[in-house]
Amino acid sequence: MTRENSVITNEDLIKSLSKERQESINNEVKKNISKWGGARIGAGRKPSNNVLKFTRRLSEKENKYIDYLRKNHINIDDLMEG
Repeated sequence: MTRENSVITNEDLIKSLSKERQESINNEVKKNISKWGGARIGAGRKPSNNVLKFTRRLSEKENKYIDYLRKNHINIDDLMEG
C-alpha cells in the first residue's frame, strides 16, 4: 500500500508518541469524558433480571381508590359512561 492510499488513525498517531505523552493524552481524554456524566442510572434498557418500577404521582385518596378497584377486580371502563 502506498503512502497516498494508507489511512492513519488517531490510535496510530498516539502510538507514535512517547509513553509519557500517550499517558498524558489518555488522562486528558478520561478527564473530559467524565465531565459528560457517563451513563445515567436507570437509562437504557430494563435489566433482564428486574421488573420495571412504576411510580404513581397521586394523592393518598387516589392511591387508595385505585388499590380498592384492583383488589376488588372492578373495571373502571364499566363504571364510566360510553
